[in-house]
Amino acid sequence: MSRFWQHFISDGGSTPPRRPNDEPAPDDGEALDAFSNAVVTVAEKLRPAVVNLRVGRGMRGGSGSGVLFTPDGFLLTNHHVVQGHDTVRVRQSDGTELTGRVVGNDPWTDLAVVHADGHSFPHAALGDSAKLKVGQLAVAIGSPLGFESTVTAGVISALGRTLRSVSGHLMDNVIQTDAALNPGNSGGPLVDSRGRVVGINTAVIQPAQGICFAVPVNTAKTILPQLLRHGRVVRGYLGLHVRQVPVSPDLREKFGLTQTTGVEVLMLEEDGPAQTAGLWIEDVIVGLAGHPVTSIDDLHRLLTHAPVGVSTPVTLLREGKRTERTVVPAAYPDPVRG
Repeated sequence: MSRFWQHFISDGGSTPPRRPNDEPAPDDGEALDAFSNAVVTVAEKLRPAVVNLRVGRGMRGGSGSGVLFTPDGFLLTNHHVVQGHDTVRVRQSDGTELTGRVVGNDPWTDLAVVHADGHSFPHAALGDSAKLKVGQLAVAIGSPLGFESTVTAGVISALGRTLRSVSGHLMDNVIQTDAALNPGNSGGPLVDSRGRVVGINTAVIQPAQGICFAVPVNTAKTILPQLLRHGRVVRGYLGLHVRQVPVSPDLREKFGLTQTTGVEVLMLEEDGPAQTAGLWIEDVIVGLAGHPVTSIDDLHRLLTHAPVGVSTPVTLLREGKRTERTVVPAAYPDPVRG
């Protein structure tokens, strides 16, 4: 019988004496102070870099948040915060109001870049969202319902979620948090315990409590060069309309496919990349660039990374046969703003 159980039985269940070299457990007050200190430190460090953004006037006006990430005034926010506007009003935490110009936006990821007039801005460091762990501290800063520089804290609730952006396209690897978000928090930063931006807050599930989402900062870092250079993200475009369809068991067995679905071509744009490559209506696309295509979202995701103007293999099922074609994706048409 172990010493613990011997003591438990002989002493009626009281806690066994601590060995001399045991470290005392922190009491509740000390644990609370540690949590409070972490949040206070993050808030003091980041609040000057978080701004309130306002667009339009009166009933047609709207507001959101943003986070400065360079000393010369570039800031990240959500596409849906600045959608349809070329300029915004930028209000800093000290009350200073500036004019901001929308440099670039991407409806697919619901991200946008704004440049505020001025120089020597306080700014935040961009972290690494790939290193996040479920359960770690998460702090959100923004202007919910117009209450500027509001700080809320919680944890990273889940990683790798999927969420549809305002354009209807699927966003991968979205961060879920229970740090409270409300309208106006959109575009503000989600921050780790060291004050590094790990996400851009984007959505709340209504009327659920504590289910909030942020776009990973690594997604932002991936598209930032294109937003700054082109004002948008250049994606591959095939010029076709498709729908998801099942792949029959006999075809799966015949061609060694593990996927149960593909996408069937319904329409082809005349002289578009797909028609030029020899795709036919009723072809079922099951692969692109060596990756399986099981849904429309798969196809969109792969075209996001497909180099424009570079030959890319497409795997098709046609009239009971498996065939390969080579397509050259064009640049996706600039989405209509509004």
